[in-house]
Amino acid sequence: MKIGILKEGKNPPDKRVPFSPKQCSHILESYPGISIFIQPSDNRCFSDLEYLECGVTLEEDLSNCDVLMGIKEVPIDMLIKEKIFLFFSHTIKKQPYNKKLLQNIIKNRIQLIDYETLLDVNGKRVIGFGRYAGIVGCYNTFLAYGKKTKKYHLEFANLLKDKTYLERELSKVVLPDNLKIILTGTGRVSSGAVEVLELLGVKNISKKDFLNKEFNYPTYVQLTPMDYNDRIDGYSSSKKDFYTSPHQYQSSILKYALCADILITGHYFAPNSPVILSRSDFRHELFKIKVVGDISCDINGPIGCTLRPSTINNPIYGYNPVNELEDDYTRDNIIAVMAVDNLPCSLPKDASVDFGQVFISKVLDQLRLNGSMISKATIAIDGSLTDKFSYLSDYIS
Repeated sequence: MKIGILKEGKNPPDKRVPFSPKQCSHILESYPGISIFIQPSDNRCFSDLEYLECGVTLEEDLSNCDVLMGIKEVPIDMLIKEKIFLFFSHTIKKQPYNKKLLQNIIKNRIQLIDYETLLDVNGKRVIGFGRYAGIVGCYNTFLAYGKKTKKYHLEFANLLKDKTYLERELSKVVLPDNLKIILTGTGRVSSGAVEVLELLGVKNISKKDFLNKEFNYPTYVQLTPMDYNDRIDGYSSSKKDFYTSPHQYQSSILKYALCADILITGHYFAPNSPVILSRSDFRHELFKIKVVGDISCDINGPIGCTLRPSTINNPIYGYNPVNELEDDYTRDNIIAVMAVDNLPCSLPKDASVDFGQVFISKVLDQLRLNGSMISKATIAIDGSLTDKFSYLSDYIS
């Protein structure tokens, strides 16, 4: 099997890669039947020379490869007929901006496997950059808190060499003894955020204690969707019922928000789910959250203050709850919002290595042997959508 690593063609180009040079070397040594080719690129977090030194062949034309791997959406003019492509296609939610991409994938009889659709036997995603989104997003939240309160100063994450330097930078953080933080979600994103919270010595406490007690040290509560969504009709709720009938629910997170100083989001927000924290909630007379680290970053969605994505170079903007407009986050009563939508790009080497490790351990053999994980993750093949993704028919018609 010949694997080709694509240069990132989407602008701005992503610095992340599916495999580091050392991981490529490991694959070549461990799997004699695999060869790896890589397109030259000046934008990667690893240089062409590093790949060459690890036995990877530098090749502009990857048409000899069986499998093509990238990170972001592959531009239409970079597609190669009748090949297997793996990348984040952003098509499975019928994203309008990628409609033509999927149309051309089908036209060119490409087998498309989206990293998001690779699932284990329990139906859970096996691969992604969620952990590093959580790590960088949580770091950026404390960066924003330092700038908002003027208690300390952190360097922007993208200016740090790697995760080790990020951890050293966190030693500058100074938090009030009674600080309370909400963290939503229990997946990879929130797990990454927990890594940072633990490094800072922030203690996890129960929901009951968060609502009813004060502490002389910083604390956080981790909430699942069932902790802050209740049935509108008052009947008992369940996870299965919530996922099948989200329109029957409303958020009850305000009771937690009124006790909190910081909100960090690591939840997954499904279509038709109720708004989590509305714009009217932000105007509550007892509302005191100063900083929102919206790692999930759904624009004009479940978190009312998230008006737009922020950027790696300028990760913070302000939200005025009175007029519901963007404002200067350093002003009193203006909420500092961190809503970067490509957080792992701040630590591209670490994020890429983490991604590659999981791919090698959980996906590579499936790809070599065309296992059930691959067939179930395939969105399109031989000029047609697969049965699992036939719901996209109207999207591409």
